[in-house]
Amino acid sequence: MTLEADITLQDLMASVEAVHKDQLIISEKVNKKLPEKSSSPESDSAYSSTSLSSNANTEEGLRRSSSGSQTLYPGRVILTTYPGQQGIRPVPLKWAASDPKARGPIVASRHPDSIKKRNAIGAYGGSYCIYRALALAIGDLPYNHRPNFEMTEPTFQVGPHASWFDPKKIVSLDPWGHLAPMLFKAEYEGGLDVRPTIAITRAHMTMAEMEMSVKQGSLAVDGKIVLNNRGDLAVSKAAVEPVWYLPGVAERFGIGEDLLRRALFEDTGGMYPELITRQDLKVFLPPIGGISVYIFGNPAYLSDPSKKLTVRVHDECNGSDVFGNDICTCRPYLIYGIEECVKQAQQGGVGLIVYFRKEGRALGEVTKYLVYNARKRQQGGDTAAKYFLRTECIAGVKDMRFQSLMPDVLHWLGIQKIDRMMSMSNMKYDAIVNSGIPILERVPIPEEMIPDDSRVEIDAKIASGYFTSGDVLSEEQLAKVKGRNWEDIEH
Repeated sequence: MTLEADITLQDLMASVEAVHKDQLIISEKVNKKLPEKSSSPESDSAYSSTSLSSNANTEEGLRRSSSGSQTLYPGRVILTTYPGQQGIRPVPLKWAASDPKARGPIVASRHPDSIKKRNAIGAYGGSYCIYRALALAIGDLPYNHRPNFEMTEPTFQVGPHASWFDPKKIVSLDPWGHLAPMLFKAEYEGGLDVRPTIAITRAHMTMAEMEMSVKQGSLAVDGKIVLNNRGDLAVSKAAVEPVWYLPGVAERFGIGEDLLRRALFEDTGGMYPELITRQDLKVFLPPIGGISVYIFGNPAYLSDPSKKLTVRVHDECNGSDVFGNDICTCRPYLIYGIEECVKQAQQGGVGLIVYFRKEGRALGEVTKYLVYNARKRQQGGDTAAKYFLRTECIAGVKDMRFQSLMPDVLHWLGIQKIDRMMSMSNMKYDAIVNSGIPILERVPIPEEMIPDDSRVEIDAKIASGYFTSGDVLSEEQLAKVKGRNWEDIEH
């Protein structure tokens, strides 16, 4: 750590300590005005808190809102906690331990029986935690609801694999997340609010393109993977919510843990103060989108190096993937990836689609559409030569997907090598290979599957270094690759 960074950290910790003392003084003043016994389990004076309003200093204020309805929460707002406080006893957590009991459960809940034992910052549910809060606020969800996890067990086995116990291989998800209700059943029944962060199931998939492939003869009906003439596919799948081990995430990006915590705190509007005040808590459940995993063929083959594996790692593109917008190659590449995965499974191997919620290169759909507008309106039209320019003008960066964390899900599945990688992105390729998984072949999207208007995107990406088995255009040639104007289509 540099001297400047050390001084900054010392100043930060001094500020935190000053805030801590101020909050304790406020808490003590509030405690003197509150009744001796509060029915709230969160009224422990060990917590740093502040008064909601003047009527919160009375028993009636604790029990009633301004509208007269019963409130869900105590009269004091718990802003944050600090290590060493009375009653704060986080459940021990040893990341990457080979024994799940030694590793310990991930406990992020503020449930009354868990709040003092939490060992993780954030909330379960990823980006959906906000909707859960809304459901509580409007009364659709009981404040004391605890899920019944009976019959929710995974439909096929994943792990444990050696990669689970390497703290450098998995830092952005909980490898035991799909087994939590079974592994920590006793703790859950004892009142600890332990929840799964991964779910595993089976399903059928119906896509118009698969039916077309069956009719054209490029996909064969085998009754096992391709189930019928409609092209229905049998698939095994998993949903993964993010669980970040902060020291590992910081190391993966080559930055200090303190800087990572400060950036996460500041640039989420101070959403999680414990990122600053609870340096002892090393796990964070960020409110971001998760991962969907689709497996074609026997899931056990994923970790078997004697079986051939085809993989498509795909980042969300709602406009193309769902609605078929043709300004990019996202859906065509996804469809191509699925079909090749199915063929690999039919040949005795296995296919894998990993779908990340990183809309618009993790810039978001609003930014994405603003970029579309600017691209179509810029002088000279929408050309491959200026493809990245408008994104940088608006977002300040070409891409925020930062694929460093992406390989974690592959290590969770126990993958040791990839025979065919359906991707042109060097960022994805480098991240996977550098994580220790070799890729034997890279497969670009076929030319005939590229929509006319998306030539701007694909040619610009190839020119910037994306993988291709074809030609790379010069700057002069890129300037001639032009997408259609809005006026070219009737609206």
